[in-house]
Amino acid sequence: MPILSSFIDPASEVYQKNRLAMEKALAEVNAQLEVARGGGGERYVERHRARGKFLARERIELLLDPDSPFLELAPLAAWGTEYTVGASLVAGIGVVNGVECLVSANDPTVRGGSTNPFTMRKSGRLADIALENRLPSISLVESGGADLPTQSEIFIPGGRGFRDLTQRSAAGLPTISLVFGNSTAGGAYVPGMSDHIVMIEGRSKVFLGGPPLVKMATGEESDDESLGGAEMHARVSGLADYLATDELDAIRLGRAIVARLNWHKPGPGPTMPGDEPLFDSDELLGVASADLRVPFDPRHVLARVVDGSSFDEFKPLYGPSLVTGWASIHGYPIGVLANHRGVLFSEESNKATQFIQLANQVDVPLLFLQNTTGYMVGKEYEQRGIIKDGAKMINAVSNSRVPHLTVNIGASYGAGNYGMCGRAYNPRFLFAWPNARSAVMGPTQLAGVLSIVARQSAEARGLPFDEAADEAMRATVEAQIEAESLPLFLTARLYDDGIIDPRDTRTVLGLCLSVIDSNPVHGTRGYGVFRM
Repeated sequence: MPILSSFIDPASEVYQKNRLAMEKALAEVNAQLEVARGGGGERYVERHRARGKFLARERIELLLDPDSPFLELAPLAAWGTEYTVGASLVAGIGVVNGVECLVSANDPTVRGGSTNPFTMRKSGRLADIALENRLPSISLVESGGADLPTQSEIFIPGGRGFRDLTQRSAAGLPTISLVFGNSTAGGAYVPGMSDHIVMIEGRSKVFLGGPPLVKMATGEESDDESLGGAEMHARVSGLADYLATDELDAIRLGRAIVARLNWHKPGPGPTMPGDEPLFDSDELLGVASADLRVPFDPRHVLARVVDGSSFDEFKPLYGPSLVTGWASIHGYPIGVLANHRGVLFSEESNKATQFIQLANQVDVPLLFLQNTTGYMVGKEYEQRGIIKDGAKMINAVSNSRVPHLTVNIGASYGAGNYGMCGRAYNPRFLFAWPNARSAVMGPTQLAGVLSIVARQSAEARGLPFDEAADEAMRATVEAQIEAESLPLFLTARLYDDGIIDPRDTRTVLGLCLSVIDSNPVHGTRGYGVFRM
């Protein structure tokens, strides 16, 4: 396979400017990740520790195989909202007794681990990942149930979480709950609907209604242990399958359950040499342009991500604004679509359509590297058929059945976001670099469109046009769209699965491809009508 040629001068002014901008963006993301790791804050963390309990992240670390990776998902959910960064839930994919599992842990230092609207949104995304990628799931439970002041937003849609648990069980995907503390009200159904349940003596409390609610509802006097204590559920109700003596024993039992699952991955596995790239991944910090209006060659990224920096480019002379070709990452074959000069023309659209069909014929997953301003507009391009050509590309993406991975490494604007497999097109995983932006269009363009429409409206009505008001409107709109296109804003709303350090791109994609390998890879052999 041909070797990519990629030489970057780290001493150049352009590289240094790009790197400085990326490091600044990365620092902002890392600062928010530290906030997420802090849970509910020092006061609540210390109170939790004083009770002799491990923190959510410590429980996960103890559960996972030593020195194995953990791909955390949506760590910055709820950023910029009234809720705590992370949405009171720590989750990701890790290895337990050699088995890749979806692991989630309520963070009881954040409002008792209760569920708010962003927790629910994050849990829904995790359920999709477990089902699509055929993963056993382990819930480390300590939750007060619904965050009651937000019940109107979570009660009705929140039932999905229980449905998802039972559907995963029906699909043969094991669900395991380790209960570390209170699991009340709706939270009681998480262990209640799991295949395997571990409770801790003197610690676990699982009930639909605690003593105060029971008193109000029935007048009955009761206590925590008789209502929902671990020993009661192990000896009387039968809800608990295992009774642990402490948190470490519960984690030991959880690991033992996974060991007995007899779990096998039916995917094809890595079939190519997993050689390291020939170029330094640290240089990725200076590859992406500080100014998103300036395109950069995605081959520089590929040279630092794919195995051996080897890339067999498809149609290199046709539709040059889109780079397509074959490579592998950690031994897993992959087809790549990567934006080069930002704009998608008819040629790029047709090239992408054909390439996606080819990948489906040979059952190879696809990687989309987004950096696009969208499909080209203008009289010439409309007459040449940009709508129908773009529609063919979107049709191909929509109906492709091989797994898709997407990384936004620059811009992802307009329908280009759709054609390059944005969130609405259900990629198995979608990550963003800290410099990324995504919106219906760039801030300047959007504000300019609104200005033109307002000017035309004033002229049509014979009214004078207020230039000062227009200038203020444009500034306000540009600021709003810029804020709403930032990666922190987007990741907070689960529009991606996390913001990653560019230097970690190869590792993250390798972990994702390994997860995808939990299912056979079968491409589609049929599409809808392609408008010619």
